[in-house]
Amino acid sequence: MSHTPAPSRRTTPEAAGGEFSGLRALVTGGASGIGAATANALMGRGAQVAVLDLHPEAAPAGTIGLRCDVSDAASVDEAVAAAAAQLGGLDIVINNAGIGAQGDVAGNDDAEWARVLDVNVTSVARVVRAALPHLRRSENAAIVNTASIASAVGLPQRVLYSATKGAVQSMTLAMAADLVGEGIRVNAVLPGTADTPWVGRLLDKADDPAAERAALEARQPHKRLVSPEEVAEAHCYLSSPRNRSTVGVLLSVDGGVTGVRTRD
Repeated sequence: MSHTPAPSRRTTPEAAGGEFSGLRALVTGGASGIGAATANALMGRGAQVAVLDLHPEAAPAGTIGLRCDVSDAASVDEAVAAAAAQLGGLDIVINNAGIGAQGDVAGNDDAEWARVLDVNVTSVARVVRAALPHLRRSENAAIVNTASIASAVGLPQRVLYSATKGAVQSMTLAMAADLVGEGIRVNAVLPGTADTPWVGRLLDKADDPAAERAALEARQPHKRLVSPEEVAEAHCYLSSPRNRSTVGVLLSVDGGVTGVRTRD
């Protein structure tokens, strides 16, 4: 299905105030970690930003914080509609909300599989479904999903989490094929292990947090955790109106985990 975007929304990279000047962005899970860094980066480049999160009071200053449970369709529909109404439309959707899971293939029961798949996978479909009518009215429409290196390489004790991120990767490519003809670009970022609050909580539970952090850092060829700001830069690149030919890209930000082999 084709659409005729409103010409008044067209924004060129040269527009005053930053490459996202005049654009309206929605970031799920935007109150902390990678999502908050992305919301700040988009604002810094001129975008108006709405943050959908279970804790909207923690959203970065200058954003519109809206409470949203991405596992609930009614909550998503209401929050996306509110974001579009307050922003005057939507141009960019960053699907960043998600939860972690640990264990081998026998490490989680059916209820946990259903819960994590719902939050990490089905929520992406819910948010995009709710946002599509607004994106179809934009000449700068872009969707960026957050997958993981766990969708590209095998990691120990991450079967359920890897399954969800593999699904996000596949969904990204399928959505890109469906929507490119409408002028809506879909891409994904695949972060390595990032220095986020979730990883911090995992480290706190370890018998030796310092040793566990050192092991995570050693796993990445550049020998440190990925910063949320580095992932935010990738979100901005993939959603930027400067990059209109970037479609169906799976952009790794992982210090070389997926593509580099080193010898000490």
